[in-house]
Amino acid sequence: MNYTTVGNVAEKMLGYVEEGRTFQSDRITTVPVTHYLDPGRWAREMELIFKRVPLMLALTAELPTPGSYKAMEAIGMPILVTRDKDGKAHAFLNVCKHRGGPLADEGRGHCARFTCQYHGWTYSNDGRLLVVTDKDKFGEVDKSSRGLTELPCREKAGLIFAVLTPGAAIDVDDYYGALLEDFEAADFAHWTFLDSRVIEGANWKVAFDGYLEGYHFATLHPKTIAARTCSNVTHYEAFGPHLRIGNTTSRVDFGCHPGEWTDAWSMSGVAHHWALGTGHRATQLRAVGDLLGLSTVTVDPRR
Repeated sequence: MNYTTVGNVAEKMLGYVEEGRTFQSDRITTVPVTHYLDPGRWAREMELIFKRVPLMLALTAELPTPGSYKAMEAIGMPILVTRDKDGKAHAFLNVCKHRGGPLADEGRGHCARFTCQYHGWTYSNDGRLLVVTDKDKFGEVDKSSRGLTELPCREKAGLIFAVLTPGAAIDVDDYYGALLEDFEAADFAHWTFLDSRVIEGANWKVAFDGYLEGYHFATLHPKTIAARTCSNVTHYEAFGPHLRIGNTTSRVDFGCHPGEWTDAWSMSGVAHHWALGTGHRATQLRAVGDLLGLSTVTVDPRR
């Protein structure tokens, strides 16, 4: 994590608050409605984006031990993410090579072998076909060529990524670039998984757009988000095709200049820890957290 960059961003956001402005481009952009409604465009987006880039399908914490698995659906495709006996993560189509039956119901669990619910063919959690039911009356099968369809998969920074196209290239470092520093700083690999929920929504771009701006806070969330976060005060940073955004809270009270920040930055979801130079007050530390919308700020007792 580049601490100077973090301080510079916070300084810009403080400037937005003080000067009553926000991050802006040099022009207003108009987006055609058909971009959200055209079925053909949506199909191309699924094929050219979601089936070609490394998607984060699971947290390392969701598959904590050898034998752990997660069965899920991703853009309409049945996916099985496993951790084999050596601890390596894999991603497969959750589909038997015989007649396309499912191997595992959606959810998480622990299993060394997966048996098709249709004809009972059995696979190891590294994808090998182990058992052909009633093989003497089925016919000769080359089990080595009938393993599960594997997807390109990499585990990095406590996250498990996969490309939803068999045989495709996968380069997590190239695609996520500098954002991986944020993932590493969050220390996801040492988190503990508690629970998850699925939220059904509209076209993916509608949900994406809603999280890219704070323009709607005062109108749509007057008693919740807008009560603690400045409406329409947002900063953006681009990392290739990715964006990191920041919103400012309503209370900003600095006792030091952001440029004076010198020490470690680490992220852990709802808890962010900041340490400032010797002699700065804990109230200043809380102000930093308030500015960046952090829910927990902890003072390093050694300071």
